[in-house]
Amino acid sequence: MTVFAGVDPARLAGARVLIIVENLPLPFDRRVWLEARTLKAAGARVSIICPTGKGYEKRHEVLDGIDIYRHPLPLEAEGALGYLLEYGAALFWETLLAWRVFLKGGLDVIHGCNPPDLIFLVALPFRLFGVRYLFDHHDINPELFEAKYGRRGFFWRLMTIFERLTFKAAKVSIATNESYRRIAIRRGGKRPEDVFVVRSGPDLSKVKPVPPNDAWRNGRRFLIGYVGVMGRQEGIDLLLEAMRHIVYDLGRADVQACLVGGGSSLEEMKQLSASHGLSDHVTFTGRAPDQTLFEVLSTADVCVNPDVANPFNDRCTMNKII
Repeated sequence: MTVFAGVDPARLAGARVLIIVENLPLPFDRRVWLEARTLKAAGARVSIICPTGKGYEKRHEVLDGIDIYRHPLPLEAEGALGYLLEYGAALFWETLLAWRVFLKGGLDVIHGCNPPDLIFLVALPFRLFGVRYLFDHHDINPELFEAKYGRRGFFWRLMTIFERLTFKAAKVSIATNESYRRIAIRRGGKRPEDVFVVRSGPDLSKVKPVPPNDAWRNGRRFLIGYVGVMGRQEGIDLLLEAMRHIVYDLGRADVQACLVGGGSSLEEMKQLSASHGLSDHVTFTGRAPDQTLFEVLSTADVCVNPDVANPFNDRCTMNKII
């Protein structure tokens, strides 16, 4: 479970905390779920606003004493119009549900988790009622945009503006590692004493080896495993090119790859795999339950991370590596 170092748990007793997440449903987002459970264990009253997702379709439910409010999203963003639709819809629902939570029992803190760096817009009106904003810095969005699209330009500059406004609106910022903490201080203008590193990690009570399932090998001798987001910045195209080289140039028909994860580029990567003639040599599971993930990891002979070296990946601590 996540631990907030240096914080007296007694100070959290009775605190009314609303966590807002835009890109993943809860409790699927492990980092945020651990944070929420930690706050709850310390006596806080915790509510969460997040999108719906596969297996998480209920619009409202209570898990472990935590109220979860979910909202629909029109699509998974791809391109400027896609992002505009997704973020616009998310901000609408987050605002609506935040007022619902506030009117139901009041709020002391809104804990916003990026991406995007826009959740401060939901939190700003609540300042009139003494509600503080805490920013949980998951992604460095200017670097992420450059990594995905290979350029800067207007939208990159817009993201740098939103990032500065987010840090300015936040009373306190949480960083996932020291690289992010330096960004909050140098680029975001935060005081060092107002930025805290809260690292992510696996729950070792749940992450354990399971018996291998040779069905993932698809009848082949060796299995290569990958787990992570299927996005342009992840280097999946390089992994598929490597598989094409292994299978056809080197003649290694005894190698299978299994890629676990979903994302905006999943269908594009499936099409690329087919164009390389790899449809029978590469399995895409999409977003998968823990049992599937652990089976693949426990069956694989080697796992790989094809991340490209760029300013985004070089500053991130990837859960998939851990």
